[in-house]
Amino acid sequence: MERIYNKLVRDNIPDIITSNEETPVTRILNEDEYKKALEEKLVEEQEEVLSSSGSERCEELADMVEVIRSMAKLEGMSLEEIVAIADEKKLKRGGFDDRIFLEKVVEKDNDDTGN
Repeated sequence: MERIYNKLVRDNIPDIITSNEETPVTRILNEDEYKKALEEKLVEEQEEVLSSSGSERCEELADMVEVIRSMAKLEGMSLEEIVAIADEKKLKRGGFDDRIFLEKVVEKDNDDTGN
């Protein structure tokens, strides 16, 4: 019997499969394939975060962080550098702690008639 996955997996997964007396069939992705697979993995992890709660959600968030770490590395940065950028943005624009939900913006009237 075969189970088809066709997805990016963590580095130790083939060894774990082998230790379960199964045979993993793998290949190494080129850079373009790897980037696309990471993007797909980010979406997969996002869906798992949204469908979980509690400690399971924290596990899924950790998986998402690992994907982000790998994506940052592709861009020549570390996770710590990405977090520093996030911290800088938070200082300038704030975070999401206050739970502010913007419903709309009312534009200022520009009366060009001079009245």
